[in-house]
Amino acid sequence: MGKTFKVLVLCTGNSARSILGEMLFNHLGQGRIEAHSAGSKPGGTVNPVALETLEMHGVPCAGARSKSWDEFAAPGAPEFDFIFTVCGNAAQETCPVWPGHPATAHWGIPDPAHVEPIEARRQAFEAAYQSLKKRIDAFLALPLETLGREESALAARRIHEENPQ
Repeated sequence: MGKTFKVLVLCTGNSARSILGEMLFNHLGQGRIEAHSAGSKPGGTVNPVALETLEMHGVPCAGARSKSWDEFAAPGAPEFDFIFTVCGNAAQETCPVWPGHPATAHWGIPDPAHVEPIEARRQAFEAAYQSLKKRIDAFLALPLETLGREESALAARRIHEENPQ
């Protein structure tokens, strides 16, 4: 097995989209990816519909928790290869300086967390799941082992442009 790439998926609350991204990267990456998620202002809990959506698709979500991005900017934190922002707020915020200067890309996904009524929320989570899965599948199909940081970032941005909501 080659290098394991470290991915950080960011959002503001780290309760929905970034959790979906973290779990999907880990599941689909099959050991090639070690993913984490975090938020600039974490809510402290994972949205239950996010967990329900993952479980419905057979994606393991044990250990999912809402956490601050400060946890990953502290000494001893993993050094990331790639950082993805999945909500507009996190993309606009001033992020910590990440060790190693990882490749970054914004993959904006509409927020499903506050959609009402509950059936519409479930549909919104399913749409977010499918959008992230499509992008992550495309990203994992890239020859990450041979691409440089800038090439990887450009490819990730292109994936977003080619796979809008």
